[in-house]
Amino acid sequence: MTVGTRFNQFLAALTLTNDQRADGITKHTGVRQCLDAWYYDSAYAGNGFLVGSWGKSTEIRPPRDIDIMFALPKSVYDRFQERPGNKQSQLLQEVKAVLQRTYSNTDMSGDGQVVIVPFSTYAVEIAPAFLLDTGKYYICDTNDGGKYKTTDPNAEIENVRTSNSDTNGNTRDLIRMMKRWQEYCNIPLKSFLIELLVIEFLKSWEHRGKSTVYYDWMVRDFFYFLKNKSQWSSVIVPGTYETIYLGDTGWQSRAETAYNRAIKACEYERDNYLYLAGEEWQKIFGPDIPTG
Repeated sequence: MTVGTRFNQFLAALTLTNDQRADGITKHTGVRQCLDAWYYDSAYAGNGFLVGSWGKSTEIRPPRDIDIMFALPKSVYDRFQERPGNKQSQLLQEVKAVLQRTYSNTDMSGDGQVVIVPFSTYAVEIAPAFLLDTGKYYICDTNDGGKYKTTDPNAEIENVRTSNSDTNGNTRDLIRMMKRWQEYCNIPLKSFLIELLVIEFLKSWEHRGKSTVYYDWMVRDFFYFLKNKSQWSSVIVPGTYETIYLGDTGWQSRAETAYNRAIKACEYERDNYLYLAGEEWQKIFGPDIPTG
């Protein structure tokens, strides 16, 4: 068991199976076609597109939510602008009602920014949106009386794609591994923040283009980078340049614990104590990473 073999097997265990991927495609395609048929009178108008992990190719198993942004006609925006009250909440409720015509036995919810269709295997989250002249989008925010928020999903997707290209595929691999850590150790950092932190880290990591043989060091050094962040540290959202602060939610001490375990694992890898190395990695990532 070499370092490269261990981490290749770990990444394989994180990859969706063919059946899981096919199931997800069926679910999100059906939702998109339903909205296309209602708002554009065609089931194949193509106004819904993948964002989040499926849009950035950073999805892992077991399956998580599938995020869709659906561009509505401007006439819908104009219609809701004439209404009093929380226009964004009313818009989400209309989209929810449209979907319930097809998925009548599914208990949906619509609040915040999305309508959630909780299928048994996947939850599909739909963010109704309006395309702006800038190429960015308005999405709903129902909080504080309702407003529209500008987002740039294409810039977010390109940010991951460019970093992944510059690092020989290491960006997506590290994001996926950190999502498993997030899930296994109950880390209170959103996946989007982890994604942006991974990209920031890899920009200056000296081995960023190396193979999986270096993944033990990559994981260790990312945890070192993360544990030295503070609650006042922030990330910048691509496209909109919004500042998001990491906050003090307990993630820092867990990053330090993971770093200390990664140090031990790297030392065991170096000294050929392969099973002991695997045990330390499993304290971070769980049983998906092999012990030997």
